[in-house]
Amino acid sequence: MTAVIYARYSSDNQREESIEGQIRECTAFAEKNGVTVLRHYIDRAFSAKTDNRPEFQNMVRDSGKRLFDMVIVWKLDRFARNRYDSARYKATLKKNGVKVVSATEVISEGAEGIILESVLEGYAEYYSADLSEKVVRGMTENALKCKYNGGTLPIGYTIDSEQYFQLEPLTAPFVLEAFKRYAAGATITEVRDWLNEKGVKNTRGQKMAYNSIQHMLKNRRYIGEYTYRDIFVPDGIPAIVPKELFDRVQDKTAKNKKAPARHKAEDDYILTTKLFCGYCGAYLCGESGTSHTGRVHHYYKCVSVKKKRTECHKRPVKKDWIEDVVVNETMKMVMDDKAIEAIVSMLMDLQDKENVNLPLYEQQLRETNTSIQNMLNAIQQGILTKSTKGRLEELETIKEELETKIACEKLEKPKVSAEFMTFWLHRFRKLDVREKTHRKMLIDTFINAIFLYDDKMIITFNYREGTNTITFDELKSALNGEKMGSDLDCLTAPCTPLRDALGGVLISKISTKHIRIFTCPQFRSTVRLEENQPGLFHLKGQSTRG
Repeated sequence: MTAVIYARYSSDNQREESIEGQIRECTAFAEKNGVTVLRHYIDRAFSAKTDNRPEFQNMVRDSGKRLFDMVIVWKLDRFARNRYDSARYKATLKKNGVKVVSATEVISEGAEGIILESVLEGYAEYYSADLSEKVVRGMTENALKCKYNGGTLPIGYTIDSEQYFQLEPLTAPFVLEAFKRYAAGATITEVRDWLNEKGVKNTRGQKMAYNSIQHMLKNRRYIGEYTYRDIFVPDGIPAIVPKELFDRVQDKTAKNKKAPARHKAEDDYILTTKLFCGYCGAYLCGESGTSHTGRVHHYYKCVSVKKKRTECHKRPVKKDWIEDVVVNETMKMVMDDKAIEAIVSMLMDLQDKENVNLPLYEQQLRETNTSIQNMLNAIQQGILTKSTKGRLEELETIKEELETKIACEKLEKPKVSAEFMTFWLHRFRKLDVREKTHRKMLIDTFINAIFLYDDKMIITFNYREGTNTITFDELKSALNGEKMGSDLDCLTAPCTPLRDALGGVLISKISTKHIRIFTCPQFRSTVRLEENQPGLFHLKGQSTRG
């Protein structure tokens, strides 16, 4: 029998020792009953009244792979405190050939075991509901007396020995001054910087952040209001901010919320962190400006030029134009069946290279099965000695160990099929490139880095998840024809027009990257591919102006 262990505790107040104790007793139960444990699924600070538990859901999904026969829990209430969820997921596990076993509750397999299990599950649900009622009742009594009920304590307040709110003499004046400054015209950023200069810390003992100030300016506790569920007490706690000042701040906050943003949101520039200057290697960041006609123009600008760090001469480029070029070229690659096949092939190779243990175990299992079959053939022919029997038992033990290792590897690193990868990549063909979210999804998935010159652009595509961005030095070395560990090899050189203004040269790295270079035809560049060695090509160009 093979099994997994599921452990859980409910709140942050409980400690990691709770998990360790559950694992220890479940492991002892497995060893006592000759069960092999493949892995552990652990949910920390998740209530069993809900099935919205990440590791619990992973365990249920993994049961469909039929790699284990049993789920061991410390007690049944670790699995669920809701009879509906318990019955539902036990039925799912049973369909997958998996049963739930309690390590500390003895439940027989017969009819009486069904009754006992139902009683235990019902008691767990009753205990949870009863505890919740008692907690709510106690907190309601505290609220009626305007006592502290837990949670994050606002800056400027402290709690006395009887759990009542009191003003904190050091920080309360800073809170009042922050409201006054904002009402007088200061921005949230200016208020934040002023508080940090004065050494005021947030509730976690860290520097004040923009969101901390926003939350502070909206907190109605500062005018003395106490609320809990449906309980509302107007002057339940000491006030720090006068009601008139608080209302003025809320009016200003509402007006600022409706006002145009001072800066264009970074998310609107979908090439941010992907677009680099081809001359100095710095980022190109989003910028906007207003013309004399009042029209707002958006573009990407080299950070070095913007901050005058170097004498980089890269000119800004229009946002819509460059984004359309990149999106259109990416969609061309996505629509190319050969490119998709190449991506899937590389991903499959990469997947096999990353999981070196599984092929080894599978090879050893095949060899072991062959040896067992040979031993059985020898026995059938009448060759049976003490060493034959001992060797056969040894092979059977090795086989069981290898099967367990293979099951563990498949659980830890599930292998994705080529058909699923192809299906997933084909879904990108249905994206609407006019939608901003779809454009961003396309860029984030496929684009590795873009190096932009005044007369050409180099796009590098990801062929695997998590690949590192190509560095500026790697790019220069590749274009200069230098051989290096991550050289950008040329595969083909088709030339296709783009917007009647650009010519294209396709270059791809055979192992992981896919690159497209655009050159301005006004230079009349002649591109020649020269073979240097098998599988490696270098790009050389000769300029013939005029």
